[in-house]
Amino acid sequence: MLFDHLHPSYAGDVGIGINPALAEEIKKSDLLILIGARMSEMPSSRYTLIDVPYPAQKLVHVYPDPDELGRVYRADLPICAAPDAFCAALAALEPAAAPVWAERTARMHDSYLAWSTPPKTGPGDVRMGPIMEWIEANTAPDAIFTNGAGNYATWVHRYHRFRQFNTQAAPTSGSMGYGLPAAVAAKKLFPEREVICFAGDGCFMMHGQEFITAVRYGLPLITVLVNNGIYGTIRMHQERDYPGRVSGTDLVNPDFVAFAEAYGGHGELVARTEDFGPAFERARASGKPAIIEVRLDPEAITPARTLSQIRSGT
Repeated sequence: MLFDHLHPSYAGDVGIGINPALAEEIKKSDLLILIGARMSEMPSSRYTLIDVPYPAQKLVHVYPDPDELGRVYRADLPICAAPDAFCAALAALEPAAAPVWAERTARMHDSYLAWSTPPKTGPGDVRMGPIMEWIEANTAPDAIFTNGAGNYATWVHRYHRFRQFNTQAAPTSGSMGYGLPAAVAAKKLFPEREVICFAGDGCFMMHGQEFITAVRYGLPLITVLVNNGIYGTIRMHQERDYPGRVSGTDLVNPDFVAFAEAYGGHGELVARTEDFGPAFERARASGKPAIIEVRLDPEAITPARTLSQIRSGT
């Protein structure tokens, strides 16, 4: 959410599950300017995106901690500065000549738009692609999205096109359970803005009791609880590396609609794709903290591959 995703110069992010076309463009580039980031294990695709310690590209690394500069990547130009101060100084400069990479920029933006268009099909009666399309069409640009850690978060990170700064709260360290407490805090700080928490079933159960905090303080956030009955990310890793050898990843969950109502909130169950829009509107109209339980087939483990495909290596 640091940059408008529909700006014609936006080409995507380098987080988990990077667009392969963007990764290739980075590898072919002749200059990288890294501002306010460390390019640690996940953004660097486990240190394979950029050569260590000497990148093949010219590297300008801007970071506020001098101990970080040169620690992993040896920059051609290390600059110890806060990102906001650096960008303010940069804004005062005039480019030496007209950009010569306009065609490449347009191509990379088009690639991002294709990459971030949700699939319309998928296994089971609930398809997350059309649900994400509905959310995109029916939420304001200043809506705040929060999430914890898990495969379910891929649907937000890949398919929600952030338009404004300060519209996301998400963990940088893979912390399960982060989404709901973050949503409580966001709604308290910005009561006039819609706050939508994405959570997996296992993720929600880490800190689901914080729902009562939202009820106590009258914070009508909406939690989209993606329930597939498993610890999805860990199960995916099990099936990929040890096919068929399932260990400790099946879950027995409560009735999340009853959970929401027992806490004094609003509950909805989505068992078919077409149920989502009306359920969200009812949750929004309730004026209460709400949980929308989305019953997702565990086969829909990623947007691109099913659990069975991962298990079989196809």
